[in-house]
Amino acid sequence: MLRAGALLALGGAAVPLTGCDLFDDKPKPPDPLEPLAAEAADLEGRYRAAIAAAGTLADRLTPIADAHQAHAAELRKVIGRPAPSGTPAAGPTVTATDPQGLLAELRQAEQQARENAAKACAAAPGERAALLGSIAAARATHLEALK
Repeated sequence: MLRAGALLALGGAAVPLTGCDLFDDKPKPPDPLEPLAAEAADLEGRYRAAIAAAGTLADRLTPIADAHQAHAAELRKVIGRPAPSGTPAAGPTVTATDPQGLLAELRQAEQQARENAAKACAAAPGERAALLGSIAAARATHLEALK
């Protein structure tokens, strides 16, 4: 009788817990900001690689790399999930002897990223639109700094 009561009590206690996602193994759907967070991290990696390849560009590119790092961190905070581990940052595909080629590649990546941020801003709910708008604006100023 005690066993039956204990099992009933345990079983009854477990039922409400299933409603709080404690035992829910279904993965949460990806946040729409995930691609932008990954893109910001990728851009930071590109800039850091460009700085390593052409040290003469460090003064010009370091603030932009730092901005992308801050954007990635802020997007991750809004998403509420850490960055996936083991994602290597992309590097520039031009050689270190061609700083103008590095800048051209970064301009192209930055232009695409600005467009992505602007589209995300237009589609985002109000509480996220301000952040995405500021990221799009920052990316537009990065384009000017790369001229």
